[in-house]
Amino acid sequence: MNGPVRLFRESPEDPFSVAGAASAVLDHRGTVVGWGERAEKLLGHRADEVIGRPASDILMAPGDRGHLTDAVAACLRAGGWAGIVPVVCRDGNRVRLGLRARRMTRAGPEPEWFLIAAPAADVIQWETDRSVLDGLFRRSPIGLAVHAPDLSVLRVNRPLARIGGITAEQARGHRIGDFLVAADARTIDGRLRQVLETGRPMIFTEQSCRLRSDPSHERFVSVSAFRMEDSAGDVLGVTQLVEDVTEGHRARLRLALLDDAGARIGTTLDVAATARELAEVVVPALADSVSVDLLEPVSRGEEPSQDAFGPVRRSAAKSVVAESERVQHPVGELIHFAPETPQGRCMAEVRPVLVSHLDGMTGLSAVAQERARQAQAIGVHSVMMVPLAARGLVLGLVTLWRARRPEPFEDDDLTLAGEFAGRAAVCIDNARRYTREHQAALNLQCRLLPAELPDLPAVDVAHQYIPAGAVAGVGGDWFDVIPLSGARVALVVGDVIGHGVDAAATMGRLRTAVHTLADLDLEPEEVLSHLDDLVHRLAAEQEANARDFPNDQVTGASCLYAVYDPVSRCCSLARAGHPPPAMVTPDGKVTFPDLPAGPPLGLGGLPFESMEFELPQGSLLALYTNGLIQTPGHDVDTALEILSAQLSGPNRPLEEMARNVVAALLPPRPTDDVALLIARTRVLEPERVATWTLPAEASAAARARSLMNEQLSAWDLEEMAFATELIVSELVTNAYRYAGGPVTLRLIRGPRLICEVSDTSNTSPHLRRARSTDEGGRGLFLVAQLTERWGTRYGREGKTVWTEQPLPSAPGRSAVPPGAFGDPLDAFPDLPDA
Repeated sequence: MNGPVRLFRESPEDPFSVAGAASAVLDHRGTVVGWGERAEKLLGHRADEVIGRPASDILMAPGDRGHLTDAVAACLRAGGWAGIVPVVCRDGNRVRLGLRARRMTRAGPEPEWFLIAAPAADVIQWETDRSVLDGLFRRSPIGLAVHAPDLSVLRVNRPLARIGGITAEQARGHRIGDFLVAADARTIDGRLRQVLETGRPMIFTEQSCRLRSDPSHERFVSVSAFRMEDSAGDVLGVTQLVEDVTEGHRARLRLALLDDAGARIGTTLDVAATARELAEVVVPALADSVSVDLLEPVSRGEEPSQDAFGPVRRSAAKSVVAESERVQHPVGELIHFAPETPQGRCMAEVRPVLVSHLDGMTGLSAVAQERARQAQAIGVHSVMMVPLAARGLVLGLVTLWRARRPEPFEDDDLTLAGEFAGRAAVCIDNARRYTREHQAALNLQCRLLPAELPDLPAVDVAHQYIPAGAVAGVGGDWFDVIPLSGARVALVVGDVIGHGVDAAATMGRLRTAVHTLADLDLEPEEVLSHLDDLVHRLAAEQEANARDFPNDQVTGASCLYAVYDPVSRCCSLARAGHPPPAMVTPDGKVTFPDLPAGPPLGLGGLPFESMEFELPQGSLLALYTNGLIQTPGHDVDTALEILSAQLSGPNRPLEEMARNVVAALLPPRPTDDVALLIARTRVLEPERVATWTLPAEASAAARARSLMNEQLSAWDLEEMAFATELIVSELVTNAYRYAGGPVTLRLIRGPRLICEVSDTSNTSPHLRRARSTDEGGRGLFLVAQLTERWGTRYGREGKTVWTEQPLPSAPGRSAVPPGAFGDPLDAFPDLPDA
């Protein structure tokens, strides 16, 4: 014996252990010559009662001796026997024992037989346990390894040997690190050592199991381990059960990836963002590089043609491979895939393409076309192309590469990529449809808002219009700057309830109505009253159409209407359920005037009130919708403080001020539309305005012409005298004939020459075409031909007829030359000369 003697304690479960088994010795005739103490305890027969007597006479019932004869014959042939035999106890009871018999050679010529026995139930259980153990090593499909305390391999079964690519005999004496890559071997060794040290078993722990002989082949196993101890509690080693769960692991990974894809793809209604989300999910979980290419119309939100696929635009790309940009087209580039390329066939046939192994330049050209050499240099070896198709439309394709990961793509990977592409395609198509509808709504809204604001003598203006984020969609906020007669200007801001195309359409109708009402030169409260009637009628129409359009929003709106006169510096304002404006004096003091609130438009039957303010030159007037001050990050009072701080700062260009206000108050993606209109008031100098009051006499027209000519000469506008004389003569003559009372003539020189004639009558002049036999009726026709605009406005004490003429310097217009319409007085045959 080479080494120290090692004592093994018998297991108490072993029925044939020295301490637990009954023993006896028979001679060659079957006579009992030896009887153990355990036999006496088990059967009740004392040694002095059985020694020297035939065993069959003492221990066998007469009916069982036939079975005994067969067992003896088998024992003699084989030199031993094991089985179950019935035995009679001393008290006459018949029991079944598991028996083992072995031939022994003594000094004499005849052999003897050594017998050991135990209760049959214990023996059967023991044999069953041994059969299970034997089955684990010889027939079990689950891998089994027994390790010594130093973790060297004592024994493995065949399934585990097959996982390692060796035989069971070759594993003995080796360590795990002799077969697995170092990282995986360290993991398993550490866990087995923990089981040895703590005695706590390890149950179904999954871990990587890559072989040193094939490190590129990914394999996962489920390991359970327990510590082995003898009956005295001494540690004998550790046993682990190993099952190859690679397919199950991959399946769970795929399910996890699909679940992750469902949560991460399609979080927005943006085509490009959805393409980027797809790329983020795929790399590095499934591929080392990915590119998402969408047909050019899709990237713009349009429906792509399915007859002949045009170019695609690289919408997203991601890679964990260094220098992949040498192979991949950059994001945003337009790419043309020929029909015969794999990419072209993938889209044309709506069928995924799997190239597991790219062999040489021919295979690489399928991936990178003209960039095949660069692809070979970075190690691209496997590629998949999957079409992006949803609702019968091909939207583009996804291309996936592997270069860093050594495993090629398999059919299961292609199936998984198809699932990703299918989900992404539906989301991209949803985003495309939304983009198309949203863009159409935005276009509608933009068409309904002023494209540019007019340059007016009354105010300098700047505006900001911020549409709501994608969730809310387009809205019904609007603003306007409307030139009025007499160099005045109307400033308007309004907000229709709700979002979407309905709100935008209602906004367009209200804006058109405001323009029409403004042309009538109504007071602000009258404009709001007419708007209120209009919204009330729209709401009634909506209610009547509720069956056909059940999802229509409730029609309602708020509005702030202001009129500023640069001659008098008077500003008249009225509001209907709208936030009050901010007024800023030239010294920077900000106030929010307490205008009568007025009900929102659409309630009907309630009055509106206006207030007048005198504004110094250079004052600021800021009109805005509630989306500016009702934001998630601020309460209204805080928002008004921020607004005041931005408006009261140092004198800055209005455009910069408007941008700063929006930046200070709004989040990146506001939840409501915002309209902001800032106006800085101007004042027309007294020398630019001339006013005369003429008595209601026949000579009023001549006096008016004289005064007008003198004023135009003072303004260096003599070349406009001819046309202006016609206009003044017609308007003053009409006032003298039909109104009665004094006549007021006012000339205003701004970007245009404004002529106003006021009288005490409320009768409106109207344009008509005179017949050839009529002596009069041509005056207003001439006025319309000589002016750019003309009209009538009404006041509390009469009316004013006004005209506007472009100054000679205005492009495309010039003063009317004398004689163009003959003698100006021929138009007024009854007009006296003095």
